[in-house]
Amino acid sequence: MRNRSVVTEFVLLGIPNTEGLETMLFILFLSFYIFTLMGNLLILLAIISSTRLHTPMYFFLCKLSIFDIFFPSVSSPKMLFYLSGNSRAISYAGCVSQLFFYHFLGCTECFLYTVMAYDRFVAICYPLRYTIIMSHRVCAILAAGTSFFGCIQATFLTTLTFQLPYCGPNEVDYYFCDIPVMLKLACADTSALEMVGFISVGLMPLSCFLLILTSYSFIVCSILQIRSAEGRRRAFSTCSAHLTAILLFYMPVVLIYLRPTPSPWLDATVQVLNNLVTPMLNPLIYSLRNKEVKSSLWKVLHLLGFLPE
Repeated sequence: MRNRSVVTEFVLLGIPNTEGLETMLFILFLSFYIFTLMGNLLILLAIISSTRLHTPMYFFLCKLSIFDIFFPSVSSPKMLFYLSGNSRAISYAGCVSQLFFYHFLGCTECFLYTVMAYDRFVAICYPLRYTIIMSHRVCAILAAGTSFFGCIQATFLTTLTFQLPYCGPNEVDYYFCDIPVMLKLACADTSALEMVGFISVGLMPLSCFLLILTSYSFIVCSILQIRSAEGRRRAFSTCSAHLTAILLFYMPVVLIYLRPTPSPWLDATVQVLNNLVTPMLNPLIYSLRNKEVKSSLWKVLHLLGFLPE
Protein backbone atom coordinates (compact mmCIF):
# COMPACT_ATOMS: atom_id res chain seq x y z
CA MET A 1 0.00 0.00 0.00
CA ARG A 2 1.48 3.36 -1.03
CA ASN A 3 1.87 5.90 1.75
CA ARG A 4 2.94 9.45 0.87
CA SER A 5 1.68 10.75 4.17
CA VAL A 6 3.53 12.88 6.70
CA VAL A 7 0.83 12.17 9.28
CA THR A 8 2.00 9.45 11.69
CA GLU A 9 -1.08 9.37 13.91
CA PHE A 10 -4.67 10.53 14.04
CA VAL A 11 -6.79 11.84 16.90
CA LEU A 12 -10.30 10.41 17.33
CA LEU A 13 -12.64 13.19 18.43
CA GLY A 14 -15.42 10.74 19.30
CA ILE A 15 -19.16 10.94 18.76
CA PRO A 16 -20.13 14.50 17.76
CA ASN A 17 -22.02 16.65 20.30
CA THR A 18 -21.40 14.34 23.29
CA GLU A 19 -18.94 16.49 25.25
CA GLY A 20 -19.32 15.99 28.99
CA LEU A 21 -21.13 12.65 28.59
CA GLU A 22 -17.99 10.49 28.57
CA THR A 23 -18.66 8.67 31.86
CA MET A 24 -22.28 7.85 30.99
CA LEU A 25 -21.30 6.69 27.47
CA PHE A 26 -18.45 4.59 28.89
CA ILE A 27 -20.81 2.70 31.23
CA LEU A 28 -23.46 2.31 28.50
CA PHE A 29 -21.10 1.10 25.77
CA LEU A 30 -19.15 -1.16 28.14
CA SER A 31 -22.44 -2.82 29.14
CA PHE A 32 -23.40 -3.32 25.49
CA TYR A 33 -19.96 -4.72 24.69
CA ILE A 34 -19.94 -7.19 27.60
CA PHE A 35 -23.48 -8.41 26.79
CA THR A 36 -22.48 -8.80 23.12
CA LEU A 37 -19.44 -10.92 23.98
CA MET A 38 -21.29 -13.03 26.55
CA GLY A 39 -24.39 -13.57 24.37
CA ASN A 40 -22.45 -14.69 21.32
CA LEU A 41 -20.10 -16.88 23.35
CA LEU A 42 -23.11 -18.63 24.90
CA ILE A 43 -24.64 -19.20 21.46
CA LEU A 44 -21.32 -20.69 20.30
CA LEU A 45 -21.14 -22.99 23.33
CA ALA A 46 -24.80 -24.00 22.90
CA ILE A 47 -24.27 -24.99 19.25
CA ILE A 48 -20.94 -26.75 19.80
CA SER A 49 -22.16 -28.72 22.84
CA SER A 50 -25.34 -30.07 21.18
CA THR A 51 -25.00 -32.68 18.42
CA ARG A 52 -28.60 -31.91 17.36
CA LEU A 53 -27.42 -28.45 16.30
CA HIS A 54 -24.60 -29.72 14.09
CA THR A 55 -26.45 -28.82 10.90
CA PRO A 56 -25.67 -26.31 8.10
CA MET A 57 -28.03 -23.66 9.51
CA TYR A 58 -26.33 -23.69 12.91
CA PHE A 59 -22.88 -23.98 11.34
CA PHE A 60 -23.48 -20.62 9.63
CA LEU A 61 -25.04 -19.21 12.81
CA CYS A 62 -21.87 -20.28 14.63
CA LYS A 63 -19.76 -18.30 12.16
CA LEU A 64 -22.10 -15.31 12.52
CA SER A 65 -21.63 -15.41 16.31
CA ILE A 66 -17.83 -15.46 15.89
CA PHE A 67 -17.99 -12.43 13.60
CA ASP A 68 -20.42 -10.69 15.98
CA ILE A 69 -17.74 -11.03 18.67
CA PHE A 70 -14.99 -9.55 16.49
CA PHE A 71 -17.06 -6.88 14.68
CA PRO A 72 -17.66 -4.62 17.74
CA SER A 73 -14.11 -5.39 18.92
CA VAL A 74 -12.71 -3.37 16.00
CA SER A 75 -13.84 -0.01 17.38
CA SER A 76 -15.19 -0.55 20.92
CA PRO A 77 -11.95 -1.16 22.91
CA LYS A 78 -10.33 2.05 21.60
CA MET A 79 -13.57 4.00 22.14
CA LEU A 80 -13.86 2.73 25.72
CA PHE A 81 -10.17 3.50 26.24
CA TYR A 82 -10.51 7.21 25.44
CA LEU A 83 -13.95 7.54 27.08
CA SER A 84 -12.27 6.47 30.32
CA GLY A 85 -10.00 9.52 30.09
CA ASN A 86 -7.04 8.10 28.16
CA SER A 87 -5.40 9.28 24.95
CA ARG A 88 -7.53 9.66 21.83
CA ALA A 89 -4.54 9.21 19.51
CA ILE A 90 -4.39 6.26 17.13
CA SER A 91 -1.38 5.43 14.95
CA TYR A 92 -1.54 5.53 11.16
CA ALA A 93 -1.19 1.73 11.04
CA GLY A 94 -3.87 1.39 13.73
CA CYS A 95 -6.23 3.53 11.67
CA VAL A 96 -5.59 1.44 8.55
CA SER A 97 -6.21 -1.74 10.57
CA GLN A 98 -9.46 -0.38 12.02
CA LEU A 99 -10.84 0.51 8.60
CA PHE A 100 -9.75 -2.77 7.01
CA PHE A 101 -11.12 -5.08 9.72
CA TYR A 102 -14.33 -3.09 10.08
CA HIS A 103 -15.13 -3.54 6.39
CA PHE A 104 -13.74 -7.09 6.22
CA LEU A 105 -16.00 -8.26 9.06
CA GLY A 106 -18.97 -6.17 7.86
CA CYS A 107 -18.71 -7.39 4.24
CA THR A 108 -18.24 -10.99 5.36
CA GLU A 109 -21.39 -10.76 7.50
CA CYS A 110 -23.24 -9.35 4.51
CA PHE A 111 -22.19 -12.35 2.36
CA LEU A 112 -22.94 -14.68 5.27
CA TYR A 113 -26.55 -13.45 5.56
CA THR A 114 -26.90 -14.18 1.84
CA VAL A 115 -25.58 -17.72 2.30
CA MET A 116 -27.91 -18.23 5.28
CA ALA A 117 -30.86 -17.17 3.11
CA TYR A 118 -29.78 -19.69 0.46
CA ASP A 119 -29.57 -22.37 3.17
CA ARG A 120 -33.17 -21.64 4.23
CA PHE A 121 -34.24 -21.64 0.56
CA VAL A 122 -32.82 -25.14 0.03
CA ALA A 123 -34.20 -26.44 3.37
CA ILE A 124 -37.77 -25.28 2.66
CA CYS A 125 -37.99 -25.57 -1.14
CA TYR A 126 -35.97 -28.80 -1.53
CA PRO A 127 -36.23 -30.56 1.86
CA LEU A 128 -35.59 -34.08 0.49
CA ARG A 129 -32.36 -32.98 -1.22
CA TYR A 130 -31.22 -30.65 1.56
CA THR A 131 -28.48 -32.87 3.04
CA ILE A 132 -27.12 -33.62 -0.44
CA ILE A 133 -27.07 -30.00 -1.64
CA MET A 134 -25.82 -28.55 1.67
CA SER A 135 -23.09 -31.14 2.26
CA HIS A 136 -20.17 -30.52 4.64
CA ARG A 137 -17.94 -29.70 1.65
CA VAL A 138 -20.42 -27.17 0.22
CA CYS A 139 -20.88 -25.53 3.63
CA ALA A 140 -17.11 -25.23 4.08
CA ILE A 141 -16.71 -23.69 0.59
CA LEU A 142 -19.56 -21.20 1.20
CA ALA A 143 -18.17 -20.22 4.62
CA ALA A 144 -14.65 -19.75 3.23
CA GLY A 145 -16.05 -17.84 0.25
CA THR A 146 -17.78 -15.28 2.47
CA SER A 147 -14.46 -14.48 4.18
CA PHE A 148 -12.50 -14.49 0.91
CA PHE A 149 -14.78 -12.02 -0.87
CA GLY A 150 -15.11 -9.94 2.30
CA CYS A 151 -11.30 -9.68 2.39
CA ILE A 152 -11.15 -8.61 -1.28
CA GLN A 153 -13.79 -5.91 -0.75
CA ALA A 154 -12.09 -4.62 2.42
CA THR A 155 -8.65 -4.59 0.77
CA PHE A 156 -10.03 -2.59 -2.17
CA LEU A 157 -11.75 -0.02 0.09
CA THR A 158 -8.74 0.32 2.42
CA THR A 159 -6.30 0.76 -0.47
CA LEU A 160 -8.66 3.29 -2.07
CA THR A 161 -8.74 5.33 1.15
CA PHE A 162 -5.08 5.21 2.20
CA GLN A 163 -3.47 5.66 -1.20
CA LEU A 164 -4.28 9.34 -0.67
CA PRO A 165 -1.75 11.69 0.95
CA TYR A 166 -2.54 12.73 4.54
CA CYS A 167 -0.31 15.71 5.14
CA GLY A 168 -2.32 18.24 7.14
CA PRO A 169 -5.08 17.94 9.73
CA ASN A 170 -5.16 14.67 11.68
CA GLU A 171 -8.30 15.08 13.81
CA VAL A 172 -10.87 12.42 12.89
CA ASP A 173 -14.34 13.82 13.63
CA TYR A 174 -15.67 10.39 14.58
CA TYR A 175 -15.15 7.61 17.10
CA PHE A 176 -13.19 5.32 14.74
CA CYS A 177 -11.50 5.44 11.34
CA ASP A 178 -14.06 4.99 8.56
CA ILE A 179 -14.03 5.93 4.88
CA PRO A 180 -16.20 9.12 4.84
CA VAL A 181 -14.34 10.84 7.70
CA MET A 182 -10.87 9.80 6.47
CA LEU A 183 -11.47 11.18 2.96
CA LYS A 184 -12.19 14.59 4.51
CA LEU A 185 -8.62 14.68 5.91
CA ALA A 186 -6.87 13.82 2.63
CA CYS A 187 -4.67 16.46 0.97
CA ALA A 188 -6.06 15.77 -2.51
CA ASP A 189 -9.23 15.89 -4.54
CA THR A 190 -11.36 12.96 -3.36
CA SER A 191 -14.50 13.48 -5.47
CA ALA A 192 -13.69 10.64 -7.92
CA LEU A 193 -12.71 8.29 -5.09
CA GLU A 194 -15.86 9.18 -3.15
CA MET A 195 -17.95 8.19 -6.17
CA VAL A 196 -16.03 4.90 -6.64
CA GLY A 197 -16.33 4.15 -2.91
CA PHE A 198 -20.04 5.02 -2.93
CA ILE A 199 -20.68 2.65 -5.85
CA SER A 200 -18.53 -0.10 -4.32
CA VAL A 201 -20.03 0.13 -0.83
CA GLY A 202 -23.55 0.39 -2.28
CA LEU A 203 -23.30 -2.28 -4.98
CA MET A 204 -22.15 -5.12 -2.75
CA PRO A 205 -24.93 -4.87 -0.09
CA LEU A 206 -27.53 -4.22 -2.82
CA SER A 207 -26.47 -7.36 -4.73
CA CYS A 208 -26.61 -9.43 -1.54
CA PHE A 209 -29.97 -7.96 -0.58
CA LEU A 210 -31.45 -8.80 -4.01
CA LEU A 211 -30.20 -12.39 -3.69
CA ILE A 212 -31.74 -12.62 -0.21
CA LEU A 213 -34.99 -11.17 -1.55
CA THR A 214 -35.01 -13.74 -4.35
CA SER A 215 -34.42 -16.60 -1.90
CA TYR A 216 -37.23 -15.44 0.37
CA SER A 217 -39.63 -14.93 -2.53
CA PHE A 218 -39.27 -18.64 -3.35
CA ILE A 219 -39.45 -19.52 0.36
CA VAL A 220 -42.75 -17.64 0.84
CA CYS A 221 -44.24 -19.34 -2.24
CA SER A 222 -43.22 -22.75 -0.89
CA ILE A 223 -44.56 -22.03 2.61
CA LEU A 224 -47.94 -20.94 1.25
CA GLN A 225 -48.21 -24.32 -0.47
CA ILE A 226 -47.84 -26.20 2.83
CA ARG A 227 -51.26 -27.55 3.73
CA SER A 228 -51.01 -27.79 7.52
CA ALA A 229 -51.20 -24.61 9.59
CA GLU A 230 -48.59 -26.03 12.01
CA GLY A 231 -46.19 -26.69 9.14
CA ARG A 232 -46.57 -23.12 7.85
CA ARG A 233 -46.12 -21.72 11.36
CA ARG A 234 -42.88 -23.67 11.92
CA ALA A 235 -41.48 -22.65 8.54
CA PHE A 236 -42.27 -18.96 9.11
CA SER A 237 -40.85 -19.16 12.64
CA THR A 238 -37.56 -20.57 11.32
CA CYS A 239 -37.22 -17.75 8.79
CA SER A 240 -38.48 -14.83 10.92
CA ALA A 241 -35.32 -14.71 13.07
CA HIS A 242 -33.12 -14.52 9.98
CA LEU A 243 -35.28 -11.79 8.40
CA THR A 244 -35.20 -9.72 11.61
CA ALA A 245 -31.40 -9.96 11.75
CA ILE A 246 -31.13 -8.98 8.06
CA LEU A 247 -33.26 -5.85 8.58
CA LEU A 248 -31.18 -4.84 11.63
CA PHE A 249 -28.01 -5.31 9.59
CA TYR A 250 -29.04 -3.54 6.36
CA MET A 251 -30.88 -0.48 7.72
CA PRO A 252 -27.73 1.11 9.26
CA VAL A 253 -25.72 0.39 6.07
CA VAL A 254 -28.29 2.29 3.97
CA LEU A 255 -28.50 5.18 6.45
CA ILE A 256 -24.71 5.61 6.81
CA TYR A 257 -23.25 4.95 3.37
CA LEU A 258 -26.01 5.52 0.83
CA ARG A 259 -27.38 8.93 1.88
CA PRO A 260 -26.31 11.82 -0.39
CA THR A 261 -25.93 14.30 2.52
CA PRO A 262 -24.23 12.75 5.58
CA SER A 263 -25.02 13.91 9.11
CA PRO A 264 -22.09 13.25 11.52
CA TRP A 265 -24.23 12.90 14.65
CA LEU A 266 -26.86 10.69 12.99
CA ASP A 267 -24.16 8.58 11.30
CA ALA A 268 -22.35 8.06 14.61
CA THR A 269 -25.55 7.15 16.45
CA VAL A 270 -26.64 4.66 13.78
CA GLN A 271 -23.14 3.18 13.54
CA VAL A 272 -22.94 2.67 17.32
CA LEU A 273 -26.24 0.79 17.09
CA ASN A 274 -24.86 -1.24 14.18
CA ASN A 275 -21.52 -1.95 15.90
CA LEU A 276 -22.78 -2.76 19.40
CA VAL A 277 -26.54 -3.21 19.59
CA THR A 278 -27.15 -5.43 16.53
CA PRO A 279 -24.43 -7.99 17.49
CA MET A 280 -25.86 -7.95 21.03
CA LEU A 281 -29.42 -8.61 19.78
CA ASN A 282 -28.51 -11.41 17.34
CA PRO A 283 -28.16 -14.09 20.08
CA LEU A 284 -31.59 -13.08 21.44
CA ILE A 285 -33.17 -13.07 17.96
CA TYR A 286 -31.86 -16.54 17.11
CA SER A 287 -32.53 -18.15 20.51
CA LEU A 288 -35.86 -16.76 21.74
CA ARG A 289 -37.91 -18.31 18.92
CA ASN A 290 -35.87 -21.50 18.59
CA LYS A 291 -36.67 -24.32 21.03
CA GLU A 292 -33.55 -26.34 20.15
CA VAL A 293 -31.18 -23.42 20.78
CA LYS A 294 -33.02 -22.46 23.98
CA SER A 295 -32.83 -26.04 25.27
CA SER A 296 -29.09 -26.30 24.52
CA LEU A 297 -28.48 -22.82 25.97
CA TRP A 298 -30.29 -23.82 29.16
CA LYS A 299 -28.00 -26.85 29.52
CA VAL A 300 -24.89 -24.72 28.98
CA LEU A 301 -26.03 -22.22 31.64
CA HIS A 302 -26.62 -25.14 34.05
CA LEU A 303 -23.15 -26.53 33.36
CA LEU A 304 -21.54 -23.10 33.88
CA GLY A 305 -23.39 -22.71 37.17
CA PHE A 306 -25.43 -19.67 36.15
CA LEU A 307 -28.70 -21.49 36.83
CA PRO A 308 -29.67 -23.77 39.72
CA GLU A 309 -30.29 -27.47 39.12
